[in-house]
Amino acid sequence: MALTYHVLDVFTERAFGGNPLAVVLDADALSASEMQAVAREFNLSETVFVLKPTSPGHTARIRIFTPSREIPFAGHPTVGTAVLLAELRAPAIKGEQDSIIALEEAAGSIRVGVRLRPGSAAFGEFDAPKILAQLEVLSEPEEIAAAVGLIPTELTFENHKPTLLRSATTFGFVPVANLEAIAKLRVAPAHWARAFTDRKVDGVYFYTRQSVRTHAAFHARMLAPDLGIAEDPATGSAAVGFAHVIQAFDGLPDGVHKRTIEQGLEMGRPSLIQLTMSMQRGKLEGVRIGGHAVRVAQGSLLA
Repeated sequence: MALTYHVLDVFTERAFGGNPLAVVLDADALSASEMQAVAREFNLSETVFVLKPTSPGHTARIRIFTPSREIPFAGHPTVGTAVLLAELRAPAIKGEQDSIIALEEAAGSIRVGVRLRPGSAAFGEFDAPKILAQLEVLSEPEEIAAAVGLIPTELTFENHKPTLLRSATTFGFVPVANLEAIAKLRVAPAHWARAFTDRKVDGVYFYTRQSVRTHAAFHARMLAPDLGIAEDPATGSAAVGFAHVIQAFDGLPDGVHKRTIEQGLEMGRPSLIQLTMSMQRGKLEGVRIGGHAVRVAQGSLLA
């Protein structure tokens, strides 16, 4: 049975940047093991399989696979799939369209606002699932430094310290002193296992306040060898957790705060993630993730 798939670049306005995503349509007949095999074949950070929704009020149900396992939620698959479905299932009127795509994911129902405009890359934005866990201390600086080939003094800036946030996907968040240091990151497998794998950390988000683009507030790199991803060009789910890090160390006042995060530059796949945080009574009440996406390929699965 031939199944149609599309490849999109997400969190970028131009093809061949951002984070590539494969989306397989009408995949209801595939088993989980078949989906995993297809995801390994694409060998992208994530592959999405679009299924019929369980609720008539939703657009689709989706399952998300890395090359090594299924995950309940991820940011760039959410944005990319919503943009694709908006373009395929609700053609724009006079080139313009604003629509809501409701996706059923293992982490819950997520509504994505999609904006289509002539001559511009599509833009998608969604309210992220709430994270109830608290930040934890993440390993000793010496242990982390050995895992990525840095020295301990390069793993901090201002008052930021390495932290851990356990959720559907568990991420470590490690501040890095500057762009020079973050460019040197290299995984040392044995040390990585002690610092992160043994603590059941799925991926580690390294970030610095220095940035290449003047409008970016942070520069980030995501290393996730335990998910089968050596490095991820743009990580929306980690950006959700990163909002809690920003609140904890930067002490945001009440109101709405927007930050742009650049990622993927070291891989030659520049990405921009729009992070919006809503603070009320000193607490982080809402997180929104947004970014552009462009279709770059389509084809058929024949096996």
